[in-house]
Amino acid sequence: MRRMQDSSIPIAVVMQRRALDNRWQSETWEAFGIVPNHATGGEPSKLVEEGAITQWLYPGFELKLFRDETEGYYLNVSSNEPRVFVMWRMEEGLAVPKFVTVSYNEAGRLMDGGEQVETVPMPAEVMAWVGGYVEEHYRPEPKRRKRPQSFISPAERSGKVS
Repeated sequence: MRRMQDSSIPIAVVMQRRALDNRWQSETWEAFGIVPNHATGGEPSKLVEEGAITQWLYPGFELKLFRDETEGYYLNVSSNEPRVFVMWRMEEGLAVPKFVTVSYNEAGRLMDGGEQVETVPMPAEVMAWVGGYVEEHYRPEPKRRKRPQSFISPAERSGKVS
């Protein structure tokens, strides 16, 4: 089943490497941030190299919104600290971002699948864009009333109904 994309914005992802003074691990990588409306594609470029810190800019990503993920967007933008989720993998000694989402649910599925997913703060302009989308499209599922157990026969409670 192919999902219909509703809306998108171009972004770039910033990944950061920090050198560690540790005999078991010489460095650590982390998603550092995103640059919204960064339309240029192309190769990754080194942004910063100062002391123990190196930052790389990975252009060419699109932050896409889909109607079937509106609950995940709602959960994110209604939280105290809305985040952008960056899925990345190590390739030839570099942390390479592969996918970006703002859906709690989509990020959870990636993590359940064993992927490396980190969060970065959601920039204000992305928050406004996602918040507007949620206001327009999110409709909570109606709560279904569950019958109290006392009104269900013992056979139905045990699942042994003939």
